[in-house]
Amino acid sequence: MTTTTEPTDPTEPTPTAAGGRTSWLREHSELGVSLILLLLGVLVLTDTLSAVAGSTDLGRRGPVGPHTVPLVVGGGLLVVAVLLAVDVLRGGRGEAEGGEDVDLTEPADLRTVLLLAGVFLGFAVLIGPVGFPVAGALLFWGAAYALGSRHLHRDPLIAAALSLFTYVVFDHLLGVPLPGGPLMGVL
Repeated sequence: MTTTTEPTDPTEPTPTAAGGRTSWLREHSELGVSLILLLLGVLVLTDTLSAVAGSTDLGRRGPVGPHTVPLVVGGGLLVVAVLLAVDVLRGGRGEAEGGEDVDLTEPADLRTVLLLAGVFLGFAVLIGPVGFPVAGALLFWGAAYALGSRHLHRDPLIAAALSLFTYVVFDHLLGVPLPGGPLMGVL
């Protein structure tokens, strides 16, 4: 005698171990993303409008100035937050991860995450004293190592070249000042 189970409807809430329904907040967890977008939009608009209020040369620049893009982005964040909240409250749900190269049963690789966090923290600490070219090379090499590359002779050279290229493009071509550190006179 075989028994068949009917497939469960993914739109129905799943019962918990206690036999009850899952909580309303768990079923509508996408509202958290909507709240974050709303807060970011309010922050961007508040910051931009306070800068506009303090600006004295608004009339000389005309209606389109440096505050236009942040105003549009802040407004867009608010619109997307409201639209997402309405969709979620009407029953819309995001799709679960369906990547073909992702095994959802495996736990996260905590070692890689901690190595990357350490590399970024080290970059933030070192950029002031040693400058962007050196700190950037350590960042690029450390990220490559944390993500699995083990070419110990090639990776540091590629990281140094990439860091110097990035420094030259931003500092010299785009005019974005990056700290040069001890290499300031050389570059």
